Amino acid sequence: MSQTFLDRTIDNLRLAWRELRDSSVVRSLGLDEGQSRQDRWRRQIADCLARRGGAVSARSRAAELGHDFLRLDDAGKRAFLHLLVNEFGVDRDHVSAIMADWNMADDLAEQALLEAELRTALVPPFRMILKEFNSLPQGVKFLVDLRADLLRWRKEAPGLAILERDLKELLASWFDIGFLELQRITWNSSAALLEKLIAYEAVHAIQSWDDLKRRLAPDRRCFAFFHPGMPDEPLIFVEVALVNGIAGNVDALIQGDQDAHEHQDDQAGAVADTAIFYSISNAQAGLAGISFGDFLIKRVVGELQRDLPDLKQFSTLSPIPALRGWMNKQLDAMAQKQETGLPKAIEAALRDCDDLMGPKPPAKHPDEVSERTRANIEYLAAWYLLNARRPETGSAFDPVAHFHLTNGARVERLNWNGNGKENGWLQSFGVMVNYLYDLSMIEKNHESYVGQGKIAASGAVKRLLR
Repeated sequence: MSQTFLDRTIDNLRLAWRELRDSSVVRSLGLDEGQSRQDRWRRQIADCLARRGGAVSARSRAAELGHDFLRLDDAGKRAFLHLLVNEFGVDRDHVSAIMADWNMADDLAEQALLEAELRTALVPPFRMILKEFNSLPQGVKFLVDLRADLLRWRKEAPGLAILERDLKELLASWFDIGFLELQRITWNSSAALLEKLIAYEAVHAIQSWDDLKRRLAPDRRCFAFFHPGMPDEPLIFVEVALVNGIAGNVDALIQGDQDAHEHQDDQAGAVADTAIFYSISNAQAGLAGISFGDFLIKRVVGELQRDLPDLKQFSTLSPIPALRGWMNKQLDAMAQKQETGLPKAIEAALRDCDDLMGPKPPAKHPDEVSERTRANIEYLAAWYLLNARRPETGSAFDPVAHFHLTNGARVERLNWNGNGKENGWLQSFGVMVNYLYDLSMIEKNHESYVGQGKIAASGAVKRLLR
């Protein structure tokens, strides 16, 4: 995301909150400029929590606090948040006293009252500050970006983990799927929104405005979820190409026929029989771990079926982002004579590909690979998608595979040279995969994967396991 784009977003937020804070209520606080920075923060936070003067005054104080927070650098923000957590967290002495009373209570009714009191006592006061921000203009976006910062600071500020978890819990309740609105994005959408698509695209970078225009041509679709508290900010969006047959090369899919794009009308795509989901991007880092993707695909399929009843197939053209990393890990273990737990045939195929993994491999593009090596890579990719698991959960090792399998798709087809660009080579030697959403099998596939760990796959993919 460009610095200009970030600066503009933050400047808009500062302006909105400065207008709120510039009131007689806030000016009458009389903060002493001679106070230390931390003393001033304590005073500001305490004033917000006191809620003197009613909701309007509290809102103005929250705007002042937020405006001052936005002016801090990263170190200053972390210092402020540490003070917020350490000095305005749960009163543990009060919690201990309630628990002692509960242990001494004589009957269930008294225990029930103490349990209700305990639930209230376990809510940290700083949560009220977060809720106050939620009511401010663009306050929801501020909190989403705050959590993104907290996630970014996990290693250098582990003491803020409690704030990150608390904020995630609040955001999960505010971003319930029932509150979200699905919208189609077109070339006629606002320039500001289109600029955000370019900035947030995380799978296949949008190279220019002409590139974006091709992706929003009449034979394409783009849908996004929006939240009422962030009406101008997409939460997650999916790009779809309407074609005939399942596509196997992402460059050809994205570029399409450029001349034809210039002359299409609104009916373009009406003769297509397949919808290819080729890019799904989470636009807000602060909403990591709060899933919308499964709902997005199902909603988009419904929209496409309604508008284009001739569509017969719904498929993805997806990367295999963790394949090469997984291969590297297995080869390292084998080199150190460690037990991998892999079948001997998989270890043999890995050894055949070993020369591709070093700093100066003999090939840097799928077209430069021998037929033998290609067969080994396809074999390894098929085995990896159907068998490599995360030991802690038993789910598919590949994150994209796990996402689509959870949603009820099946592994349909591997595509050699599906992505011949550098990132495709570094991820999976250019191999891409189609996940097919067979509408009659989605629920069964989902239940089999989530409940029993079984991965649905086509006969073509299974045959690659020779």
